[in-house]
Formats: sequence, C-alpha cells, structure tokens
Amino acid sequence: MSFSLPFSVALLQLAAEGSPEKNLAKAVQACREAKSRGADLALLPEMYSMGYDLYARPAEDWLAEAIPPDSEYVRALAALADELDMAVGVTLLEKTEAAPRNTLLLFDRHGELRLRYSKVHTCDFGPERHLTRGGSFPVCSLDTAKGDIRVGAMICYDREFPESARLLMLGGAELILVPNACPMEQNRLSQLRARAYENMTAIATCNYPAGEPKRAPDCNGHSTLFDGVAYFEGFEGSRDTCVLEAGEEEGVYVGTFDLDMLRRYRRKENQADTFRRPELYAPLTEENVAEEFRRKGRRGNEEF
Repeated sequence: MSFSLPFSVALLQLAAEGSPEKNLAKAVQACREAKSRGADLALLPEMYSMGYDLYARPAEDWLAEAIPPDSEYVRALAALADELDMAVGVTLLEKTEAAPRNTLLLFDRHGELRLRYSKVHTCDFGPERHLTRGGSFPVCSLDTAKGDIRVGAMICYDREFPESARLLMLGGAELILVPNACPMEQNRLSQLRARAYENMTAIATCNYPAGEPKRAPDCNGHSTLFDGVAYFEGFEGSRDTCVLEAGEEEGVYVGTFDLDMLRRYRRKENQADTFRRPELYAPLTEENVAEEFRRKGRRGNEEF
C-alpha cells in the first residue's frame, strides 16, 4: 500500500561533544543531512545542549551549564529550521529564575516556536531532583510542508507513565516527540509500542548512541518511530507499528509514516478515547502512595 501523506522524522542519534558550541555545530550538520534526506522534522536527544552529563559531576557544576531560550544555541537552530524549511526539536538544560528545567523547544519550518515542554516526571531518584518540573502536557499545531500536524512531547522518564501519552492524546496529539537518555532495552521499547498502540498516536524517540561512558545510565541508541496503526485495510491481521528502529551507532536515522493513514485509522478503530470510562478513574488523581511504592526523594512526600 503506497503512502498518501508521508511524514518523515529524522532522529539525530548524536554523541555530545562537551559544550553547547560544539553540540550546536554537530546538530547543525545533522539537521542539514536530515533535510537532504527529506525530513519534515528533526529531533535531538534529551538535553543535548550539555549532553545530559549529570551523573559524573557535582550538581553545582552541571546546573551552571543551563542556558536561556534566547541563547545562541537555541537561536541558531531556530534560524536553521527557517533556512531548511524543516521543523526542529531543540533540547536543552533551560536556565530559569528558579532551578533549571529539562526542556524541548519545537520550532516550525519558519523558525517560529510552536511548542515549549519541560519534563514533568523528573528522575527524582537521581540528579534530576535538582531540576524544576514541568506542569503540563501541551499540544501544538505544527505548520509543515505536509500541512498542519498536532504534536506533543514527553521526555524520557515521562514515557514510563501511561498518563503522559494519554493526556497528549486527549489534547489532540497525532505525533509525540520523545527526547531520551537511557538504555532502550526491550521493556522500554515495549512501553513505546504500547503507548502508540493504545493511543493511536505516532511516537518518535531520539536517544544517545552507545559508547559514552560519562552518560549514566548508559545509553545504547535504538531510537525509534512507531506509527500507531495496528490494523488497516490491505494488511493481514495486525501490522508492525514500528516504522524505524536504529542500531546503537551514532547517526541520522530517518523514518516515514503515513499521516493520512493514521488519521483514517483514528476515525474507525476503537483504541484511544472511544470507549474510555473516565467516571471510574478518580483514584488515578489521588495523592495516596501504597507503602511498597514509597521512596525517598518523592517531592511533596518528603516524609517518605
């Protein structure tokens, strides 16, 4: 079956180079390659401005590497999006008046900021407890050469909470971007497959490549694109929703999914919002934490 509205996402599975300036140069080169290969959108790994180098140094050292949204790193990539006529998902340790945030800024093909998302589920069992948490899961309408597409984001650990993708689906997201910095082993890959399947949503995840010992937990590549379409006419039974799975090596990986097929699928199948029973879900918003799940470091529950 031929694509009727192909949408291409470039996963920039890049190693970090030790500074925002060096990382910017590498990101620019990768974006240019992505555009030459037909990408509509390019996505960087989590917190690429400083390479997610949180575990090997004291917190005061890496917290000092936070940069503002009007930094040269961000402005240059926004200008590049305009030059290339391609959306770019820029990731950074964002400087704020409070503690820094783990942030994704999505610029459209005109270099205009369309989505600003900060990680909601920070890894408070580790160095991310020093960060300011995001407070919502916004969805934007992204102007692309293929028309508008509704895009949201979750960052790494957000993936492990089904509520993240569910809220994005309820907000209208057709594509969820997931900057990442952790080992993408079979269970985490299964999480992404499940989030795409149950929400009938495309999910693009960009991880760091293998072989960077300073990054903890160790990354291993395996960036992925799932299109969220499990059943469709022309396919026998269910189909594989995984459009692309990268290897461990550094590189620019471009995957394409059929946006029109996804939209037609969402109008006919029964996952996502079709038969939900929200009147039964009140316990999901309660603050009670079962004893076996209590951990030190949980914000708002410091007595644990």
